Amino acid sequence: MRNSIKMIILVVIAILFSSIYLFHGLNGSFDYALPRRGIKVIAMILTGVSIAYATVVFQTISHNRILTPSIMGLDSLYLLIQTVIIFFLGSGHVLVVNRQYNFFLAVVAMIVFALLLYQLLFKNGKRPIYFLLLVGIIVGTFFLSISTFLQVLIDPNEFMRVQDRMFASFNNVNADLVWIALAIIVIAIAIGWRSMNYLDVLSLGRDHAINLGVPYDLIVKRMLVLVAILISVATALVGPITFFGLIVANLSYQFFKTYRHTTLISGAMVMSIIALVGGQWVVERVFTFSTTLSVIINFFGGVYFIYLLLKESRSK
Repeated sequence: MRNSIKMIILVVIAILFSSIYLFHGLNGSFDYALPRRGIKVIAMILTGVSIAYATVVFQTISHNRILTPSIMGLDSLYLLIQTVIIFFLGSGHVLVVNRQYNFFLAVVAMIVFALLLYQLLFKNGKRPIYFLLLVGIIVGTFFLSISTFLQVLIDPNEFMRVQDRMFASFNNVNADLVWIALAIIVIAIAIGWRSMNYLDVLSLGRDHAINLGVPYDLIVKRMLVLVAILISVATALVGPITFFGLIVANLSYQFFKTYRHTTLISGAMVMSIIALVGGQWVVERVFTFSTTLSVIINFFGGVYFIYLLLKESRSK
């Protein structure tokens, strides 16, 4: 009952923040401004829901609350794809100018990369999840190094286009991509929600889950594929937000204090909507677009990450 009340309060705050963002300062320009703000709010909701769901699931599978799906190198791969396209083909190429082509190329590349990692992990069924994380960190660092090398050599004017893709932004979201992302995310979460009860058992560990009759490897494979799809779509839609999932997932753990993933994931989703919509309003109204929301999130997320590391070390 207490968690239900907390959830209702969060939902009310999310609706309030969304309403303020949509209607504050319109000054009668409903036909022009309201549809554009609506698309941005939908994009923020999709991004927040995807990252929150994927992060909580990923942390449950890895049994570690300071890891995020970005550790698999998906953010670095996205940046590498954008850098390589602009470096070799130029910013006027159709893969850069056409948002749909760029979106699908990035999504397919990231999902294929994640599936290859999973195939490596589950090839003989004996490799631990931490082997996947180790390979992800190494490959992600490798991708980031190549991107940095190419950015040093690239034409300064072309680098400006690359820099636009380095940080998440909701200001120039393509409306067509939002509806495509909506369909993919809804289908992915609907498929994953059927396995929600398994996550409660998976949080006990591999041996306990298997002893309780859970098809551990099958569920982990399925959930990791869904994580890869959600993170890939969210990243391709707005850009990389490295620490956002870490923040909302751990806030949900601390706020609800339950093992039930229906509550934890739902709470993280609503918190992510509050953070993104409220944060974007602050960026536009307080900072007057002098910075981006992802920069603020990464700053506070980095500080929060250090706090979690110190907290973990003290608890041991």
